[in-house]
Amino acid sequence: MSEATKQKLLEGALRTLTEQGIAGTSARTVATAAGVNQALVFYHFGSVDELLAAACRYGTERRVAVYRERLDRIGSLDELLTFGREMHEEEKAAGHVAVLGQLLAGAQTHPRLASATAAGLDLWIVEIERVLTRVLASTPLGEFADAAGLARAVSASFVGIELYEGVDEQGASAALAALEHLGSLVAALDDLGPVAQRTVRHALRRMSSRP
Repeated sequence: MSEATKQKLLEGALRTLTEQGIAGTSARTVATAAGVNQALVFYHFGSVDELLAAACRYGTERRVAVYRERLDRIGSLDELLTFGREMHEEEKAAGHVAVLGQLLAGAQTHPRLASATAAGLDLWIVEIERVLTRVLASTPLGEFADAAGLARAVSASFVGIELYEGVDEQGASAALAALEHLGSLVAALDDLGPVAQRTVRHALRRMSSRP
């Protein structure tokens, strides 16, 4: 019963964030959404902030698990960026983009929530880094790209676009299209012959050796 109650509270917290935002999220509103007594929020988690931090981890782990098989099938940067657009639409429709926005808003003034939100984003970054390491390995960029840093840049870009879409949907769409175009340019390197690829690698080595 205890684990079942904790799960209800975690799901209730995520639902409350989606429907009422961070400002409307309290022990009372979460308990109402979960269908339990609000005293159980403090019994299981100690505080509302701790509950929201746990809900962030819980929600992210579930979402990553949903997409892991599709991520494993990605074979190019172009495919990764296309997947990003598709995932964005799916997550927005399910209300998870709204939850992320509320968590980021709350994290500005709640350090515990900030660290939990960052840890949740790290779960995505790990998956993206794994894909980037794989898809870039056979390209001229594989020797030079910082997969870990690039994974954070890609994740930050998508988070920013998701939030930006709320105020400028057309601009967010243009930003996604630009990222996809960048992926197409990288994919074009794969179509170069061996001699051209060696030339590109030589040029990149020369540039990376400059002070």
